[in-house]
Amino acid sequence: MKFNRLGLMILTGMIAGVIAGQCVHQFASGPEAIKNAASYFSLMTEIFLRLIKMIIAPLVFSGIVVGLAGMGDARAVGRVGLKALTWFFCASVISLTLGLVLSNVFQIGHSMHVGVPAANTATGLNTSAFNIHSFVAHIVPASIFQAMAQNEVLPILVFSVFFGTAIGALRGKLAGQVVQGIEELFAIMLKITGYVMYVAPLGVFSAIAAVVAVQGLGVLLIYAKFIGAIYFGMLLLWGLILTAGYCFIGKSVFSLLKLIREPMIIAFSTASGEAAYAKTIEQLTRFGVSPRISSFILPLAYSFNLDGSMMFQAFASIFIAQVYNIPLSWEQQFSMLFVMMLTSKGIAGVPRAAMVVIAATLPLFGLPVEGMVLLLAIDQFADMGRTMTNVVGNAVATAVIAKWEGALRPWTGKAWSLDAALGLHSQDDATPFAETPGELSIGAERAA
Repeated sequence: MKFNRLGLMILTGMIAGVIAGQCVHQFASGPEAIKNAASYFSLMTEIFLRLIKMIIAPLVFSGIVVGLAGMGDARAVGRVGLKALTWFFCASVISLTLGLVLSNVFQIGHSMHVGVPAANTATGLNTSAFNIHSFVAHIVPASIFQAMAQNEVLPILVFSVFFGTAIGALRGKLAGQVVQGIEELFAIMLKITGYVMYVAPLGVFSAIAAVVAVQGLGVLLIYAKFIGAIYFGMLLLWGLILTAGYCFIGKSVFSLLKLIREPMIIAFSTASGEAAYAKTIEQLTRFGVSPRISSFILPLAYSFNLDGSMMFQAFASIFIAQVYNIPLSWEQQFSMLFVMMLTSKGIAGVPRAAMVVIAATLPLFGLPVEGMVLLLAIDQFADMGRTMTNVVGNAVATAVIAKWEGALRPWTGKAWSLDAALGLHSQDDATPFAETPGELSIGAERAA
């Protein structure tokens, strides 16, 4: 698999970050010096993440509005949404079940000799925001400008659905001009994404260096069994996701995996799904997914299709029960999975969401929440893997749904240039997105 220049620079930045972080951890004069060095490393990461957050709100809004305007009516939106939620539900069940089975097979909690945290040990996790009221309040925006200012994807999605559906239902010159203006905005935001990605190698370097400087690689040896089992499970989950994708889009699923390697590395190194969002939607467009599908499905997937996070939640919960030697019947374990499947859909915007779901679920089944302390030390390393897995799951889900909707070009072995994919200029055998009746054609008039 050949890396382009940006992919190679990102990978190089990740390796250099490990080396730099370990040097600081090993040779710094003391904990305070390590903390100061990590803060300087984190500065570059914060700048990179701020650049990413800068483009998310307008990118999500413009993409969804243009896509829904092209669908034309609420029935098309409902059809696509139903297909997406069906896929997400099936993926959730598979991910949680896989985590449950592996945790029972490996029995890591019984074999690891780590100190059990004392009762009432603080975990530092905020579960107070984890309830139905806050979830509903989070979904429905009181102000679209506030939602955009805070980069809350679900509220932006809700407003954009109303806005895009309304424009699609209108007829006339004014509506067409608004759609054309938002089409231009979407293309501009994708172009800005390309500029922001030039900073990615530095952001990746500093993110990895900061984590390794504070934690050191030694923590990986202590939790080697747990981390190894988690990553083995994620590889199995990748296999299941790619197999499902192969059933619907054929061998091109492997070409898709190749195309999304950059957002995968970004997600892995920064442990941030937001950081990978813009690049993921760009690469899906290059793969041949119509923007009207990717710009609608991907934001939805970021809240409802966290495959890696759900597998980790199931595995970690059973691990804690094993550490404390608390037996759970199969009925209790599957009940726990059902609770997690429901509650994990309401954690958009909650910091360290996967850990919060676990902390909120454990007391319901008589498990001590203090066991979360055992996971906090290596949560950053686990989060890197589960965030990358989420990117893979979301990309495959979007491509499959595009296939179902007739909004996926047949793969010819070569990725589309971004301008040609959007119909912004001509290219050999390039045609704008308008291959099926009623499908949005971004830039079709300009290409014609």
